[in-house]
Amino acid sequence: MLSERRWDAIVCIVAAVIALALVFLFAPSTAARTVVGLGSIGLFVAGYAAIGRAAVEPPRAAWRYPAFLSVAAIAVGIGVGAAPFMAMLQTLAYPLVWVIGDSRRRGIGGSVVIAVSVFVGVIIGYGADADSVLAGATTAVFSLAFAIAIGLWIARIAEYGEERERLLAELTAAQGQVEALSRERGASAERERLARDIHDTLAQTLAGLVIFAERAGRQSREGQTDAAAATIATVEQVARDALAEARALVARTAAVPREPAFAAAVERLVERFRAQGRAAIELDTAGVAAELDRETQVVLLRCLQEALSNAAKHADADLVRVRVRVEADGGAALEVADDGRGFEPATAGAGFGLDGMRERVALAGGAIEVASTTGSGTALRVRLPPARPDAVNDVRGGPV
Repeated sequence: MLSERRWDAIVCIVAAVIALALVFLFAPSTAARTVVGLGSIGLFVAGYAAIGRAAVEPPRAAWRYPAFLSVAAIAVGIGVGAAPFMAMLQTLAYPLVWVIGDSRRRGIGGSVVIAVSVFVGVIIGYGADADSVLAGATTAVFSLAFAIAIGLWIARIAEYGEERERLLAELTAAQGQVEALSRERGASAERERLARDIHDTLAQTLAGLVIFAERAGRQSREGQTDAAAATIATVEQVARDALAEARALVARTAAVPREPAFAAAVERLVERFRAQGRAAIELDTAGVAAELDRETQVVLLRCLQEALSNAAKHADADLVRVRVRVEADGGAALEVADDGRGFEPATAGAGFGLDGMRERVALAGGAIEVASTTGSGTALRVRLPPARPDAVNDVRGGPV
């Protein structure tokens, strides 16, 4: 809808054009009629300024519509009675009636009133003979039909615009809710990721520190000074690793040492578990001939760390075989097998370690298999798909 200022400009310009045309182009037969015509224009403009202008935009006082309609009908009737050309005032009267009325019912009713005023003005100004009646009726009927048709069309457009505005507001609100839910989901996923990282890094390292500290204390009590010193040195190294892992977590990076190659990171992790437990660990990294992307390296290292931790804590194994390889299609595979006591996967407890591995591998788009029976050892197999071309990260750039 047009604003008050635009209607001010429209009313002033159209009224001025009608007045100039009345004086210079379509002057009535007498000067008195010209004065009356100009007076009707002035009455219409004054009625708009005093009553109608404030009702162009909501909120609208209820009394303004009938008051303005009355003034407009009188001004149009007087003007048409003074000069036929003054029927041009309808070009202002009809639109303003629809705008100020603000409803179909009021718009149609007001249009009828304006049309009747035109007809009455013709009869009063030129008599009630057949020609005047026919001319007045024709003018009133055609202008009324045109005004109602245009008014209904514009009202429909306005309603359509309001409906679109309402739908846009609802859509904006819905988008805000979706963004809020996305933020909550992202925060939840970040908490889960952080819990996995803490379990896979700091918790494992601190558990190793406890084992080494107990060993050092036992060796010290038994008088094994050299062995205790060596264990304390290992404690110092593991503590340094824990500090590096904590800093990596704070920086939201992979909480693993930054080795120049993935194979070196695997060897360092295996060496740590060799120092912690009695089981021998055989490592085969000959199949790591190609570079792996950062995400694949992190997933494989976390799964290897969890598997070795489970073997050290629960399997009571004498030998653990570890094999890491890059397959022909660019995917990666990890196999960890031990000769320990084994377990029944179907009846295993809901430990966070296996669940965390399954979730981490699933997020990477891979698959994990755990084969184990009581008394016959455990075999873990992890298969990760090839990385996307844009996800490949140069290992020498420090991914892990």
